[in-house]
Amino acid sequence: MRLNLYQIDAFTDRIFGGNPAAVCILDKWLDSALMQQIAQENNLAETAFVVQNNARFEIRWFTPETEVALCGHATLAAAYAIFNYYGYSEDTIRFYSQKSGDLFVDKGNNGFITLDFPSDDNVMIRGNDAIEKALGWSPIKTIKGKTDYLLIYNSQAEIEALMPNFHLLDQCDCRGVIVSAPGDKVDFVSRFFAPKCGIPEDPVTGSAHTTMAPYWAKVLGKTKMTAQQLSKRGGKLWIEYLGDRVKISGKAVPYLIGEIEI
Repeated sequence: MRLNLYQIDAFTDRIFGGNPAAVCILDKWLDSALMQQIAQENNLAETAFVVQNNARFEIRWFTPETEVALCGHATLAAAYAIFNYYGYSEDTIRFYSQKSGDLFVDKGNNGFITLDFPSDDNVMIRGNDAIEKALGWSPIKTIKGKTDYLLIYNSQAEIEALMPNFHLLDQCDCRGVIVSAPGDKVDFVSRFFAPKCGIPEDPVTGSAHTTMAPYWAKVLGKTKMTAQQLSKRGGKLWIEYLGDRVKISGKAVPYLIGEIEI
């Protein structure tokens, strides 16, 4: 069996920036174990698998270690592939995930692509001692989302200085840990750690912004915000908080168009 594969750098306007994702657009679903093996072989933060079902596209996401409930950058990458290589003439793609419901992606002007995702839960908690020990620096606030923890710090400099103990983080009971603070040149900055999923530090995490958007919209008193993820590759995002939905915009560039044989 031969399958087309696209590797797209998402949330960036330059090659080798943002977050790379692989995209496989299928005629029908493969066995879950096989998709996991392909994702492991790709060894990227995410591989997205897509099957068109009438007017919508069903989508699933796999890290090298596990299937996840939602992934922003791989959805953006999948939309880029559909818009540019599959003759798709509409301006909006309707994705559907069994784990996250309807997800909409709009093709905007000047190369922007906008994700329309559900907002995450935001539950303020006292803290999480295991996570704080792994990060080595106590936050000023701790928030629990559906799958991730969000830890708030005072400044961008504190986010940049964090040096997590990934062995300890891997033992924490969550998909990942988001750390965030006000930005020096953007509204807020973040980093994202997910060693349990095989991703010590993710370059740019679209789904994490569904957790951060409700918090920062309330704190900053505005619904349209700019954000930057402070990984080595880096990425910039434009956020619009709509209450039960979050719009996340960014650009993408292709790195590889190829074929895999399995």
